[in-house]
Order: sequence, then structure tokens, then C-alpha cells
Amino acid sequence: MTGESQLREKLRKIEALFVGAGTAGERLAAEAALRRVRARVEELARHDPPIEQQFSLPDQWSRHLFLALCRRYGL
Repeated sequence: MTGESQLREKLRKIEALFVGAGTAGERLAAEAALRRVRARVEELARHDPPIEQQFSLPDQWSRHLFLALCRRYGL
């Protein structure tokens, strides 16, 4: 795994902890960890410019789903 993919995997795990937090302290700790990992991902993104992609989607529903996923993952 590359550094960015490791951070993204860690981010997914922390998001799961945040959602499933049982106490306010767990939630605050997960939120702080999310901020740190997101900052690191943004730092990596600045050093490694994004690659432009083009997608062809057959119908309106596919476009809506694709856009929702892009928004969800900050793409």
C-alpha cells in the first residue's frame, strides 16, 4: 500500500469509530484523529497533483450515484 492509500484506509477505520462511538470522549478522540489524518491526506495531495479522469455514465441514476459518491469521498 502507498502512503496515501494507507492514510485513506486509516481514515475509513476512524470514521467507523466516530460513528460507533459510545461515549462523548470516544467521539471527541475519533474526531481529533479524523482531523489529523485528513490534514495529512491534504498535505500528500498538495505534493502529488491529481490525475484527471473522464467517465461516461449511461443514465441519470448512475450520474446521481456517481456524484453522491464523489461528494462523500471529497473527490
